Amino acid sequence: MRDFNEKTITDAVIQRFIGAGDPRVKQVCESLVRHVHDFVRDVRPSYEEWEYAIDFLTRTGQISGPARQEFILLSDTLGVSMLVDAINNPVDGKVTQSTVLGPWFVDDAPVFELGADISGAMRGEPAFVSGKIESEDGSPLAGASVDVWHSDDDGFYDVQQLDKLGGAAGRGRFTTDNEGRYWFWTIKPTRYPVPTDGPVGEMLHGQGRHPWRPAHLHFLIRAPGHRKLVTHIFDSTDPYLDSDAVFGVKDELVRDFAEHPAGVAPDGSRREAPFATIAFDFVVAKQG
Repeated sequence: MRDFNEKTITDAVIQRFIGAGDPRVKQVCESLVRHVHDFVRDVRPSYEEWEYAIDFLTRTGQISGPARQEFILLSDTLGVSMLVDAINNPVDGKVTQSTVLGPWFVDDAPVFELGADISGAMRGEPAFVSGKIESEDGSPLAGASVDVWHSDDDGFYDVQQLDKLGGAAGRGRFTTDNEGRYWFWTIKPTRYPVPTDGPVGEMLHGQGRHPWRPAHLHFLIRAPGHRKLVTHIFDSTDPYLDSDAVFGVKDELVRDFAEHPAGVAPDGSRREAPFATIAFDFVVAKQG
């Protein structure tokens, strides 16, 4: 078939997938082409707009790297990440709700002993974080891997300022004790804007949106025989809880930071300056 037009091109493209050996690949590609073609017919872009779209995606790839994933940020800010999360992690009983991974996760985080301070050279109010990890049947998950990461008091993650900090900070990996407990010191997180110096920032500006995320701690929990849990703990006092730029807030994940004067901390150590504490118990779903 030749001489394709606006009405015939979609089916012609889909017909070319007839030889796909994987049914899932064929299904995904057919759906993608139908939706993209319908979108183009709906908005009817000019050549200049089409060229801008190609350039936007090109620049999104070019700015991405080991320390920054602009495509994940694009997915986050368009609500796609949370949609995928909702599809793959339906709310089920007492299991802790999940939320977005975000663009700043690092798979080779430094390993710490329980009770260590992961703040490194980051500035901010000292904070003691504690809780326990349980299976959905209520049994403690001993030996679970707990990744934690967060921004500093200026709203930047360590991977955005490695030279300034001299290495990883506000990031670490722990292993729960025999009772499934975890605890560590760091600094109290603060709200921050997602990066706006790239294509995603350009998009947010064009959409008339702010780039702010409410203050939070990231957690990634892995335990044998259980589904991986990616989630946050949010600060209940943050003004951006209802307008998170990546749509990641869930009521269950919002907690109060308790403020304390200098003195004895929950782990028995003596603190010479005021500090905050927050506790959160996670429930992880069994592998299906």
